[in-house]
Amino acid sequence: MQFDLFADEALPSIPGLIYQADFLTPEEEKGLLEIIATLPLMPARYKEYESKVRILSFGGLNDFNTHTVKPSPALDARLVPLRNRVADWLKIEHGAISHLLVTEYLSGTQLGWHRDVPVYETIVGISLGNPATIRFRPWPPDVLTSHRKVSLEVMPRSIYKLDGEARWGWQHAVPPVKYPRWSITLRVNRAKPGR
Repeated sequence: MQFDLFADEALPSIPGLIYQADFLTPEEEKGLLEIIATLPLMPARYKEYESKVRILSFGGLNDFNTHTVKPSPALDARLVPLRNRVADWLKIEHGAISHLLVTEYLSGTQLGWHRDVPVYETIVGISLGNPATIRFRPWPPDVLTSHRKVSLEVMPRSIYKLDGEARWGWQHAVPPVKYPRWSITLRVNRAKPGR
């Protein structure tokens, strides 16, 4: 795992952040990109803002105006093997992954600072197409931690997991990408309310 530090203090890792290169083979990545090319991706919306990223959500669509999860299509059967493989990687039941999001980033597209909505406990991302940087900063920000930022270079075909402190104690963002890339985000529902 490579981290670039933007602070004076050493922060070699974030508890709960797991990164693995080459989770997929080049052939598997090619197959997923061919599937994604057939999906009806639409611009993501946040309140009245329309993002430059295009998405398709399976298993629920987050409505940021009403703060609810609205119905969305059932998981495309062609993505079930990937969902099952990720569940095996997490060592959980296949059906425990309740949400899958496909995201397209064209050159220059970015994703602002955020934490995923609180109905999900574990967040898994798979990077496709080209490398990208994911930046992390402590949450909630304060005077003592606002300068702490960590960057993780995610390579094509890699997988990463945000759980525990990485999920709840840090925000993440994607700076503008140089080249088109895609990500598949898989989420596991929370077992109990809170946070």
